[in-house]
Amino acid sequence: MEEAAERARVRVRDHVLAAATCLAAGRSVGPAAPGRARPTGTAGLARLVAGLSGLGERPGQKGGELIGPNPVDRSKNGTKYHLLVTADGLPLAIAITGANRHDSMLVEPILDRLRPVKGTGRGRPRRRPIKLHADKAYDNRRVRRYLRNRGITARIARIGIDSSERLGRHRWVVERTVGWLLSYRRLALRYDRTATTITALATLAATMICARRLTTNDY
Repeated sequence: MEEAAERARVRVRDHVLAAATCLAAGRSVGPAAPGRARPTGTAGLARLVAGLSGLGERPGQKGGELIGPNPVDRSKNGTKYHLLVTADGLPLAIAITGANRHDSMLVEPILDRLRPVKGTGRGRPRRRPIKLHADKAYDNRRVRRYLRNRGITARIARIGIDSSERLGRHRWVVERTVGWLLSYRRLALRYDRTATTITALATLAATMICARRLTTNDY
């Protein structure tokens, strides 16, 4: 019985391969099987969420959530990623807004949502950094007052006084992390319109950056 079944499988396999060869050569497969084909059923919508087709997105639909006119690129709609990184560039927190949202508006939300980070020494995990380095975009009284109230030393370039070049040794770390983040094509060129999807993708990308750069000795 096993030998007969194996011969049957070989015959079926050879028939399928022969049919594919005929089609590739431009010849027909053979006469159709007798009988009439049954009518196909009505195709339903592929729903990922109840009541919504494809998370509510439609091909060719423009716009989306967390976008805004870019003030430095002819007011084209875009998205901005706000990052909080460690001194060596590991992303600790990320927030997403429209391109027209001022950077300084995200200082409080990012630091307030910062989860405890375990250090190399003893003691409870830290919930705030000791110092915060930032460029002139964050130089305003509201940001400095917030950092002072939380006991965080502000290292922010002052508009019209300090040179941005002094922050170069710190700023390049952030720029490198941004480069790592934008190496993921779904973030560099945004395809997803919903805030839930783009936030999940950005969070996953930040997690993968940390996982790839941390060694087992760091845990």
